[in-house]
Formats: sequence, C-alpha cells, structure tokens
Amino acid sequence: MGRISLAFGVLSWICLLVSVGGIGANWGTQASHPLSPTTVVQMLKENGFQKVKLFDAEEGTMSALRKSGLEVMVGIPNDMLAMLATSMKAANNWVSKNVSAYINDGVNIRYVAVGNEPFLQTYNGSFLQTTFPALQNIQGALIKAGLSNQVKVTTPQNADVYASPSGRPSDGDFRSDIRDLMLAIVKFLNDNAAPFTVNIYPFISLYSDPNFPVDYAFFEGSSSAVVDGSVTYSNMFDANLDTLVWAMKKNGFPNLPIIVGEIGWPTDGDMNANVQYAQKFNQGFMNHISSGQGTPMRAGPIDAYLFSLIDEDQKSIQPGNFERHWGIYTYDGWPKYQLNLGTTKTGTLLRAKNIQYLDKKWCVLKPSVNLDNSKVAPSISYACANADCTSLGYKTSCGDLDARGNISYAFNSFYQKNDQDDVACGFENLATTTNKDPSTGTCRFGIMIIADSGIRYQGAGLILSVLLSLFLTLF
Repeated sequence: MGRISLAFGVLSWICLLVSVGGIGANWGTQASHPLSPTTVVQMLKENGFQKVKLFDAEEGTMSALRKSGLEVMVGIPNDMLAMLATSMKAANNWVSKNVSAYINDGVNIRYVAVGNEPFLQTYNGSFLQTTFPALQNIQGALIKAGLSNQVKVTTPQNADVYASPSGRPSDGDFRSDIRDLMLAIVKFLNDNAAPFTVNIYPFISLYSDPNFPVDYAFFEGSSSAVVDGSVTYSNMFDANLDTLVWAMKKNGFPNLPIIVGEIGWPTDGDMNANVQYAQKFNQGFMNHISSGQGTPMRAGPIDAYLFSLIDEDQKSIQPGNFERHWGIYTYDGWPKYQLNLGTTKTGTLLRAKNIQYLDKKWCVLKPSVNLDNSKVAPSISYACANADCTSLGYKTSCGDLDARGNISYAFNSFYQKNDQDDVACGFENLATTTNKDPSTGTCRFGIMIIADSGIRYQGAGLILSVLLSLFLTLF
C-alpha cells in the first residue's frame, strides 16, 4: 500500500504541475455598481485570461462562469472560518452548495481558497485558531464529495508570514510567532497534493517604507540588488518568492507548489500609485514570467493571478486610499493602460462591451457659493464618507484640483453613486447639475454605469440623500 500511495501522490503532483501556467485575475466585487458577471466573464475570455480567483461564491458570479472554460479558485471569507472550523456539517454544506453544485453545472472549479491572508499581522491573531481547522474540514468535505483529486484546498497568505532577518532569501523562515502553525499547514497541503498560495506586493513595501529603493520594486534591474551567495537578486519579487522557497525547503518541503495569489500595482490614492508605475510593474511582471524560467530557487512557470481586474469603490480604505484602485480596468471596464499579457493577437487589453451609462451630467459646486459658507465643510465630509474621494490628495490623479474642484469632485461622486438622484445633488442648495464635463487632465469626473446593482441603489440613493438633508440641518 505504501508504494501505491507514493505512486498516487507523485501522479497527483504531476497533474497539478501540468495544470498550472497562464495568467489569472482576481475578480473582486466590492463595487457600488459592478459590471454584470456575464460582461466580466466575456472580458476575461476575450483578453486571454485562463483562470480567475474569487473571494467568495456569489451566485451571479459563479453562474456566469458556467461552461466558460475558465479555471476557478473560489474563496471562503475570513468571517466564515469560525463556523467551518467548528462544524463538519457546515463544511459539507458549503462544499455541496458552492463546489459540487457548480461543478455539476459546468463551472471548472480547481481550488478552494480557505480564508484570505488570515494571519496578516494587522488582524492581531483573530483567525489563528480557526484557519487550519477550517482548512481541514473543507478538505474532509471535498473527500466526502469525491472531489479531492479534482479540487485542491489552499489558504492564501500574505508574504508577512515569512521573513529573512538578513534580507537574504537563504535566511528565510516562517514568522516565529506562527512558525509551528505554518509548518502544520504546509505539511497538510503537502500531504494532500495542494499548493501554497502567497500574495506578494512590492508596492506595499514602497508604501510602508520611505527608504525602500524604488527600482528594486520593478523588473528592470536595481542599484540596490541583494547578493545571496552566488545569486544576485535585482527585483523584490524574485527575492520574496525565494524567501518562501527557502523557508519551506529548510523545513522539509522543497517541492511544494506555489501559487502567487495576488500581485499588482494600484493606479491612484497615493503618490506612488499611478498609471505609469502600474503599467511598468505589471508589464515587467508579465515579461518576467513569460520566459517560464521562474526564480533562482524555483525554476519553471510561475502560476499567478494579477490583482486585480476591476476597481472596487467600496473596498475598505483602512490600509490606504489606494485600495480602491488596484484594477487594470476602471469601474466601467476600460483598460487604464496598455498591457500585453501575451494572450491576444493585438497585444493589448480589450475593453468591456455594451456598457450603458447614466445621463451625461455631473453634480458640481454652484459658482455663486462662497467657500467660507459654513455648510461646505460638513457637506464634503458627508459626500466623501458615503461615496469615493480617494482620487483626491497629494500627487493623486486629482491632486491638481483647486478647492472648488475638490468640492465638486466630492459632490459628483456622491451624486453618481446614488444614480444621479436629483436630491443627491442638493447639499443644502450648495450644488447644481451641469452638462459640461468638469474633468481636467488626469482627473476624471465619472458618470455611473447602469449595472445589475441599479435596482439595489435606486432606493439607496434616495435614502442617503434624505439622511444628508437631516445631517446638514445639524450645522
């Protein structure tokens, strides 16, 4: 039996290895007016994406992926881990509803991502006790459903679960406070022929450390290269991934497959988040992996998912304003920049088709309003709290607007999010609508799309506007 098990294990590894390759995309849906799932699936296919990573199992998204041919990694949110960790019945039900049923209906599910960066240090240990038991129970449920050979479990981790005290990849190991837990998870993945998934973000390193060498974040060579024995690392990605490879190797798991679950660069919301850097990074990454050479410590194709496909205007901005701007596409399905994925004849990104917009009108500050008006400040605060003003700020896409432009941008963001409801352009008589596009240079005053969520927001717009009137009466 031992030889049979070993042979089966080797065969499972081979099947997993030959299935990887090609580029994927993270498809998040935290948007007030998301593109329809069928539009997004069409966009993915026309641009040559071969796989997609989801953060949950929304019915509309999953249904649109039926018979699409796209490989799917479906996610389980962190807030479900406790339930799945303590109840095998809940795990069985989740797999039955969100894996078995969709596979039977033609969705090509290949992975279940249990949690998303659950050991991120900023979570302060909230999911340390529940992630591994949830992972085990989902695996048990897949076995019970007869799907464990077809669908593999994984748990996407942030790159902060490992580190190198010297900065050299060969000194890498798992974070001391979670080392035993990480090794247990790695062993479990290895035993079940499942991959380790890691999210790598050079941008975050640059954002967090003002002394981080900018050129080291990209793929064009660096004056700050890291020398590790006979190997010289000229970019952070290779060094970071190899730090993980070394961490696994020195703990007895040198060949565990690795998936880069998220990698990308935002285009707004910070001085280093712009279209130029995003294009440079993502194109550099695509060129880097297209050779199939891998990294110094892990030769071969790199299995990766770009983060992300489309901007999401309802993501939390606690990590930073850039969080709503990771997409290679704008909220309405337009490519932000040229990116050659090596998957289309044109070598460029193709836009989403058949997108419908609301009327060409915008909400702006009335020319007659004095900036000293006591109602201006609370109106801006309310608009930005309930819409999206993350493009405003130092060295952002709208950083060159004057005071009146900033106010108008905030008003218009609220107005568009509320489906151009007339009441949503009131602001205590400070605002008015205009048919003249106030966009300037790199600053786009958007017009909202007509989306699947339109019905949901028709009521929401009026409610928020009534709340606005009540709010402003206090000032």
